[in-house]
Amino acid sequence: MTYVMSDIHGMYDKYLKMLDLIEFSEDDDELYILGDVVDRGEKPAEILLDMMKRPNVYPIIGNHELMAMNVLDVMFNGENGNSPVPVEAMLGEWLTNGGAFTLDSISKRSDTERLDIIDYLSEFTNYETVDIDDKSYIMVHAGFDNFRPDRKLSDYTVDELVWHRQEPSVRYFDDDSIYVISGHTPTFALCGEAKILHESGNIFIDCGACFENGKLACLCLDTMEEFYI
Repeated sequence: MTYVMSDIHGMYDKYLKMLDLIEFSEDDDELYILGDVVDRGEKPAEILLDMMKRPNVYPIIGNHELMAMNVLDVMFNGENGNSPVPVEAMLGEWLTNGGAFTLDSISKRSDTERLDIIDYLSEFTNYETVDIDDKSYIMVHAGFDNFRPDRKLSDYTVDELVWHRQEPSVRYFDDDSIYVISGHTPTFALCGEAKILHESGNIFIDCGACFENGKLACLCLDTMEEFYI
């Protein structure tokens, strides 16, 4: 079976309970996680270390991973890439968005684990696609900013993929066999409920796991069965 999850936000216990609920198997299943594994919850490092051990878990980058990497590369690798933004400003933005939990969680790990986590974060892909039966699913953290139907997926920058908030009623593709699955925006902000939202070829699966009345959601693409913790 092929499963999709998003926006775990450090909620390690919910993550483990979800794997138990879907009876996730290394031999028979695949899991795509659409970013925002880190920040806001207390145990992002534990989730990342678990994901790293599972060859059938495929992580996609979210805006919170992007913010984290901008700072962690400087703090622990001494690298700032080509960013024109001072690290102090990047740190301030990250901490404002719940990064303190991730910084604390990663700082408590051994040097080897910490560097392994940072390397693993750098391997997150920008998007993934999968075909099941006669349907095609494009999986991305947030959506496609500056979208054009004729634009190649590989032409979108990471910023265009992790920050955009798609309106549920706006369809990306005219082909009704193509679906875009995303997280980023909690569904209770879109439809008033913490449940997976299907509309106009869009599937929104961030159900606000880190919020008081939110849930961690998981969708099975083979059966369209929905799971909640």
